[in-house]
Amino acid sequence: MQQEEQSDGVLDLHIQGMSCTACATRIERAVGKLSGVTAVSVHYAAKSAYVAYTPGSILPSAIMDRIEKIGFHATLHGKDGSGSSETDALRLRVFAAIMLTLPLLWTMAHHYSWTKGIPVPLFIQEPLLQFLLAAIVQFFIGMPFYFGAFYALRERTANMDVLVAIGTSAAFVYSFIAMMTGGSLYFETSAVVITAVLGGKLLEATASERVIQENDSFGALEAKEAVVVRAGRRERTPLARIRTNDHIIAAVNEPIPADGIIVEGQSAIDESFLTGESALVTRTVGDRVYAGTIVRGAELRLQVTAIGQQTMLSRIAALTRQAQATKSSIGRRVDQMAAIFVPVMMVLSLGTLLLWLLWLEPGKWSTASIHALAVLLAACPCALGLAAPISLVIATGKLARRGIVLKEAGALERLAQLNTIVLDKTGTLTEGKPALTEIYSLSGEPSALLRLAASAEASSPHPFASAIVAAARRAGMITPECSAFEAFPGKGVEANVEGKRIEIGNAVFAAERSWKMSRVMQGFITRKEASGETVIYVAINGACAGMFAFADQVKRSSAEAVQMLNGEGLMVLLATGDHIASANNVADQIGIASVHASMLPEHKAALIRELQDKGYVVAMAGDGWNDAPALAAADVGIAMGGGTEAALHAGHMTLLRARLTGIYEALVISRLTVRNIRQNLGFAFVYNSIIIPFAAVGGIEPWMAGTAMALSSVSVVGNALRLNGQMTRALGKRRYGVDNL
Repeated sequence: MQQEEQSDGVLDLHIQGMSCTACATRIERAVGKLSGVTAVSVHYAAKSAYVAYTPGSILPSAIMDRIEKIGFHATLHGKDGSGSSETDALRLRVFAAIMLTLPLLWTMAHHYSWTKGIPVPLFIQEPLLQFLLAAIVQFFIGMPFYFGAFYALRERTANMDVLVAIGTSAAFVYSFIAMMTGGSLYFETSAVVITAVLGGKLLEATASERVIQENDSFGALEAKEAVVVRAGRRERTPLARIRTNDHIIAAVNEPIPADGIIVEGQSAIDESFLTGESALVTRTVGDRVYAGTIVRGAELRLQVTAIGQQTMLSRIAALTRQAQATKSSIGRRVDQMAAIFVPVMMVLSLGTLLLWLLWLEPGKWSTASIHALAVLLAACPCALGLAAPISLVIATGKLARRGIVLKEAGALERLAQLNTIVLDKTGTLTEGKPALTEIYSLSGEPSALLRLAASAEASSPHPFASAIVAAARRAGMITPECSAFEAFPGKGVEANVEGKRIEIGNAVFAAERSWKMSRVMQGFITRKEASGETVIYVAINGACAGMFAFADQVKRSSAEAVQMLNGEGLMVLLATGDHIASANNVADQIGIASVHASMLPEHKAALIRELQDKGYVVAMAGDGWNDAPALAAADVGIAMGGGTEAALHAGHMTLLRARLTGIYEALVISRLTVRNIRQNLGFAFVYNSIIIPFAAVGGIEPWMAGTAMALSSVSVVGNALRLNGQMTRALGKRRYGVDNL
């Protein structure tokens, strides 16, 4: 088979052969019925699919085989270049159809009084020649329509292929019968309709491809090869042959080929694809760098930590494609409408046939058939189906270029409806890198207490733990190994160190264990918290032995961001596990009136649910470590990650650079996107409400209806293309930086 079973249970596929959104719905329905498939979403405009499955229950090959059996071709994303090859094949079909249809169009000069003066050669008027030209267009160039219709009808559904196949076949058969009986020929009708539909599909595909390429800038940052150092020699090697722990060279002004740690050199790095910020950052020995970031100073030597699909670049690109493939509630409603649209239009076409045949012009099969065919060809759900996906592709691309990774389309729609946001303090409003400012030891030297605490905290990812460990390292301490480590999220940790049970935690943790505080200790706590510092307690064998004080600087962007969120009509709340004095100090600096302090992770989640019960649409922004319950409970969970590994797995949206202004940018982009989607839907509905009745009363020819159908899709794509400029203007290049990809 093309691939082995993938351990992550996710398939990112490219789909060939879809002709309209009804095809995407058919794939979702067929694959969704497979045992072991937990979720499936197909993106018609991007010709992609995202399938989640249970490893061990079903093989990826079985999923792809099912897609093949219903008439489509599926390949793993990045394994082929079929994105443009399908458009190239369509372009060839359009060219051939035009060349064969032009002679048939020439014969139409005798059908209208205003064109009768145009000379038409006798050989073109030959019925047999017209039959042959039309037959080639109908049954060779148009054969994919028949295949698509066959597979759709076999699955008891209908799509655009069914409409085109039935409509053009009816026109061709009618003309063939007329040729045999000496009547008027309309071979040009079927040929022109197929050519017009194919031409419209080419315009649609070209425009959609342009949107996808413009808003998927990650591919340009993926290196194909790297300079690897082996046995002291440098050799250029395909990236597929690079392995973790290899040493590679990162050249100046080129994207870094793989994630790695600098082992030699120092340089300025352009990390704009990660952070959305154009300012260069300096990286030196021991620092982690990522594939796709660009070396702007001096050459670096790296030890590879991740390659290929495991790099941060590839994973962000995959998450972005996943978001583009998922459906918002608007998208799901449109898909439900599109599913019944084609059958309804077939009934309307039949009604038009009977109306003309039995009432308006009784017995005139030619007139009735032409008008019924026009209705059939005017009706296609493509414009409806493109309304949401195209705008979503543009929005997710814009977000990704600003260091904001969206994981599902529904989150973007919910973000647009947001009226309340709950913010964590540490790592969200503050830098998240607290510094140890003072140690209070009840007995003994503070350095002895620091040594034991650093050992107990060595396995904890919490920022306070990192500050303790960093202080011990700066002091040159060698910390002993700890055992029986246990973390209590939102409270503290405990571990055994040198035969002692060391417990470290916040005020809630200390109160639960009934640690006694002297009057002198209370004075230390009051003094530190009054200055905005946070106090953490340390106990040895169940008795409080001292305290650590930490200062965490408020981010420069926090006050401005909160002001902007308030300006967008949002109610902003602060929810933190810190003491009320420290929380109020930060809230006063940045302008937040509503403060909830000393909250455990479950308390934050309960606050979210309480607000939701009151009718608020709530977002939660946290660091992705202790805020997981609240992030999951919120309508939109926003992980403030700073590019960290954990942030990619938390919430519905990740800010790769933990700047609060990213939330404002995401809010603006979401509201503009939802507005654009509604405009697109309006275009589609206006088109159908005008063109279908017009076709039914004989106002347009079938080829005009087919052309108008195709152009309706192009108009939707064209309106979506305006979105990128609207977002850039709304955010403001000078104030928030420009796109860097």
